Amino acid sequence: MKDSCASPSSSSSAVLRAGELEKRSASLLQLWKKKRAELRADGLSLFSPEGGKGAAGGGLGGGRKELRFGAIQKVDCVERTGKYVYFTIVTTDRREIDFRCPGESCWNASITLALIDFQNKRALRDFHSRRQKEEEEEEEQATARAPHAKPPTRRPRLARAS
Repeated sequence: MKDSCASPSSSSSAVLRAGELEKRSASLLQLWKKKRAELRADGLSLFSPEGGKGAAGGGLGGGRKELRFGAIQKVDCVERTGKYVYFTIVTTDRREIDFRCPGESCWNASITLALIDFQNKRALRDFHSRRQKEEEEEEEQATARAPHAKPPTRRPRLARAS
């Protein structure tokens, strides 16, 4: 399956990139399993090859796995061999999920850039909400200090006699 790239959109449901990625299993043998991957603005979706086609049809057997960027701390441990690029996604609960992709596909870079974009947007949202909350608290404190004070009124301008 070839990788495809779509133009970025403000919608988190828009697919930024789709293609094939391999994930190392958590079993004792740690086999590499091919997954169909879809990168979106809010995370990475992985589908089992037998899991069905399309973004909505993850298959009957639970073949869809979501890695939301809110639960991802970083993309780490990038190693390049002759054929593959190996990388690890570290989650906020310290789990490590190993992936590999063909060297020319650079999935690790695409995931890293989308993660950074997500984290930057979240930091801006947090900053603006914190700033708004501080402004509201300041207004409440100002009204609590002078509950009976009238707001300043403007006096009408008097015409000057020349």
